[in-house]
Amino acid sequence: MDIDLVTKADILQLKNEIISLLSEALSNTSNTGRRYLKSSDVMEMLGISASSLQTLRINGSIPFTKLGGTIYYDYEEIQKILQRNKRNCA
Repeated sequence: MDIDLVTKADILQLKNEIISLLSEALSNTSNTGRRYLKSSDVMEMLGISASSLQTLRINGSIPFTKLGGTIYYDYEEIQKILQRNKRNCA
């Protein structure tokens, strides 16, 4: 009969590994929980139509990646664009 004992040190090591993996995963995501967004997410986020989003892609205002037939946008890039275009209202 083979018996494996789990020690307190084993549990602590596992806990630290889990915390490390979660921290790494969280640092690679955004407030949406995802690093990359689909067009529908960006349209909702910016309050724009599909044609407006297409225009932004065509004129190079918004970076994107196309994989297969799906277009993806980096959440951080969208945030940077919003900050660059931020205006102060009186």
